[in-house]
Amino acid sequence: MIVGLDHLQLAMPVDGEKAARHYYGELLSLKEIDKPQPLRSRGGVWFQIPDGRQLHLGVERDFRPSKKAHPCFVVGGDLKDLAQRLEEACYDVQFDDLNPPARRFYTHDVFGNRLEFTDRMSAE
Repeated sequence: MIVGLDHLQLAMPVDGEKAARHYYGELLSLKEIDKPQPLRSRGGVWFQIPDGRQLHLGVERDFRPSKKAHPCFVVGGDLKDLAQRLEEACYDVQFDDLNPPARRFYTHDVFGNRLEFTDRMSAE
C-alpha cells in the first residue's frame, strides 16, 4: 500500500547542472543536497523540498522536455511574487483560474519541462 511520496524526478540534458542550480536553486530557492556517492557519476542534481520530499534532476542523453506531465509545487507565500520573479528572469507564466479557490500558474523550467505552482494550501 502506498503511504507517501519520497521524491520526484525530472529529466535534463547532459551538462545541465549549472542551469539547474540557477533555476531551481536561485530562482526557486530550493536547497541543493548531495547525491549519494554511487550515483554521482550519472550527473544531475538533487534539491530538498521544504516538506521533506526531494526533487531529482536526472540526465537523459536523448533529452526531450516534458510538455504535458508535470509536478505541481505548493508555494508558501505570495504566488504572484514567484510569478513575477520568473517573468523577470524571462520565463513565461500562464495563470489558470479553472479550479478556485486555489490559484495556480504554469511555466517551463530552464530545460522546457512543464511546471505548475499553486497556493492551494492557503485556500483550504
